[in-house]
Amino acid sequence: MKNIDSHGHVSGKSVYVDDIPELRGTLHAVPVFSEMAHAKLLNIDISKAKVATGVVDVLMAKDIPGENQIGGILPDEPLFAESEVHFIGQPIAVIIANSHFEAREARTLVEIEYEELEVIIDPRVAKQKGNLLFPSRTFANGDIDFGFAESDYVFSGRADSGGQEHLYIETQGSYAIPLENNNIKIYSSTQGPTSVQKFIANVLDVGMHNIELDVTRLGGAFGGKEDQATAWAVMAALAVQKLKKPVKIILDRDDDMLVTGKRHPYSSDFKIGLDKDLKIKSFEVTYFQNGGAAADLSPAIMERTLFHVTNSYFIPNVKATAHSCKTNLAPFTAFRGFGGPQAMFVIESAISFAAEKLGVAREKIQKVNLLKSGDLFHYGQVCDSNNALKSWESLQEQFDAKGELLKVKEFNSINTFIKKGISLQPICFGISFTKTPMNQARALVHVYQDGSIGVSTGAVEMGQGVNTKMMQVAAKAFSVDVSRIRVESTNTTRVANTSPTAASSGADLNGNALQIACNEIYERLIKVASNLLKKDARQIEIKDERVYVGNEASKLYWNELVETAFLDRVKLSEVGHYATPIINFDKSTEKGHPFAYHVYGIALTTVTIDCITGVYEFDSIKIIHDFGNSMNLTLDIGQVEGAVVQGIGWMSIEELDWDEKGRLLADNLSKYKVPDVYAAPKIIETLELESEGPELAILKSKAVGEPPFMYGIGAFFALQDAIRDFNSNYKMEFNAPLTPEKVLLGLYGFNGK
Repeated sequence: MKNIDSHGHVSGKSVYVDDIPELRGTLHAVPVFSEMAHAKLLNIDISKAKVATGVVDVLMAKDIPGENQIGGILPDEPLFAESEVHFIGQPIAVIIANSHFEAREARTLVEIEYEELEVIIDPRVAKQKGNLLFPSRTFANGDIDFGFAESDYVFSGRADSGGQEHLYIETQGSYAIPLENNNIKIYSSTQGPTSVQKFIANVLDVGMHNIELDVTRLGGAFGGKEDQATAWAVMAALAVQKLKKPVKIILDRDDDMLVTGKRHPYSSDFKIGLDKDLKIKSFEVTYFQNGGAAADLSPAIMERTLFHVTNSYFIPNVKATAHSCKTNLAPFTAFRGFGGPQAMFVIESAISFAAEKLGVAREKIQKVNLLKSGDLFHYGQVCDSNNALKSWESLQEQFDAKGELLKVKEFNSINTFIKKGISLQPICFGISFTKTPMNQARALVHVYQDGSIGVSTGAVEMGQGVNTKMMQVAAKAFSVDVSRIRVESTNTTRVANTSPTAASSGADLNGNALQIACNEIYERLIKVASNLLKKDARQIEIKDERVYVGNEASKLYWNELVETAFLDRVKLSEVGHYATPIINFDKSTEKGHPFAYHVYGIALTTVTIDCITGVYEFDSIKIIHDFGNSMNLTLDIGQVEGAVVQGIGWMSIEELDWDEKGRLLADNLSKYKVPDVYAAPKIIETLELESEGPELAILKSKAVGEPPFMYGIGAFFALQDAIRDFNSNYKMEFNAPLTPEKVLLGLYGFNGK
């Protein structure tokens, strides 16, 4: 089944927030941002802006009737700064005008006096000064001192991974409309409708029932609209409450890039111990997470980092400590992988470093340490499959990995200024929200009297195809054609108290809730059919819109059955509620069973470097991925391809940097490089790992949104492999991204200087 939005997307008919026809009298909002990274606010003069052409009002903290607070996990982030600013781009006010351009022009008339304070952008410096966003945490298992004592080889090093701009096609935005009785409806580009609803209610000092959030789809998100969509929706709603007119806020691309949070940069120290058989006996790591100026989702992201310390390897002795460091940058936020990629990059760097020191192939250490069924993760959960090793073996069978490694060696032996590099990158990624209460969902199903079906869930469509999968779940549950089903927008009045569509759990949580609701209605219809046909209900089923008794088709069709049920006053609507069983985690011991299941896989990445210029291109990436029993392989392979290219971008060309005053240097698309058609691998080939999906995955089809991103980590090590072949004196460093500039320096021995 194809993505149900495909035609709308390519024909331009799909509706996003900025496409919604504007009501008469709609006003437009543009925020006023801090131009200093850390300063006291001495005076804010909005007098000139208030009388500028087209301006209706300028709202500040003093205009908030409720709480000036939008912190998602910790209450440390005001909607509007009052006495002090902590990053460039922190909102201070919002200008409401008749047009977007008039509001933007008026913004230049706001005069702000600052008293500049110390600016910190380095997480290690922040840690030294005691600037943490929240208490540090440590996950440990076994005895690392004993493990290092047992080791024949011990190596220490450092690994740094950079941030990453989400660069969703649709920028942040909301459109708020006043309703009767002081209620407000908001169309928001958010992954978390309930979260936005809650913060609007708190800031406006009203009940959540007064606020209706509606989301049809997002033009991309990648985590950047899980928490950071909130501020803009709240500003629009605040203006509606005061002015009683519709208000739209759509960030310009330059504003969006400058002021929104990105993937967390990490700086990490590692120590790894191995025995003579290359078994990893002990691993110790300290992560310095750059959290920015407020907590945002950093506590949860840091926790997921700690869960993914060992990637797909079994290590008996582990100690991992993470510090979330407060700096004067925009609060960093969720991004595909949610802290997992940063952890995996460090363990892969440690393995690569050890391999270089020992003079062995990196893949030898990788293979001998892969997880097996029965192995214990360092957080207490037991590995329940051999899929890590099966993926490795399948890669050899399907893509002749050993042969590819030999081809690269042969190519390099006869070429001087063109070098190839190759790497193997296994992954293991846990699926569930790590905060147990978030693992719940609801769905509302209506079967109309003509046999058509309406489906509402808490899942937000953002290009990943979750609406298509929801349609498939309903169609399978009722055994009807998908043409009978409509998937409604995600709306807080139909499905309340939703978890955000994040953590790769959108299809699992909402699909299971939907399945429960459908099954309840289905059982009622079977009873109706049993009465009509005078047959035992246990013999009856619906197949392809027809009622069967045993294996024989009756004369009763779906639409007739539904109409009869309606006339008999049978309930044809249902709310399904699903809470993931089994999962738990005790933070006092940092042990438990936090994930419903794990996703495994492996990628073989090949790159070619022009050693004269440092320019490189990725020849191919060949993947064995653990889909479980994929319910829509076309959608799932699309997710793998998009994720791996995004991961390659993070490791290779996407580079964020700030000056010493905390100003983002790559603040527009002329400065920030993302993978285009030329940067993507020439060949991306993905094959299914033959394995049975887990019961907790919807229809045994495993989550696929985030795990494939980690395959992109292999790009970094493939590049290093090629550099080392050209420059035997290359000093291996683990500082991502490995841009063409860094590659050129490494080729000629200037890295680290």
